[in-house]
Amino acid sequence: MEEIEVSSWATLDALKKAADIIDTVGDLHESHQVSIFCVIEDDYLELCYTDSSVNYLRRFEDDEEFEEAIEERKEEIEEGLYAGQDYEDEEDEVEEELDLEDEPEEF
Repeated sequence: MEEIEVSSWATLDALKKAADIIDTVGDLHESHQVSIFCVIEDDYLELCYTDSSVNYLRRFEDDEEFEEAIEERKEEIEEGLYAGQDYEDEEDEVEEELDLEDEPEEF
């Protein structure tokens, strides 16, 4: 695998227009990055758009490495989206501890 940093989304967009898109992983609104997996002639590419770090272009040696990268990226994005799950569980525990409904309503 080879990787190059790309400073402009316009460069990634130009490559995307010339490519056959295989899969899209992520969402700029939810995970702050999206990876477009595509093929141009014999080149297997990942175009990574991000709003929080450096954009990049990755080229994979073969179809097998390309498929593995798609699965890895899906797992990374999924882990990132559900990382806040523990916060919601803790919030429920705090509400149970306080249990404000048991106190009398006097004004």
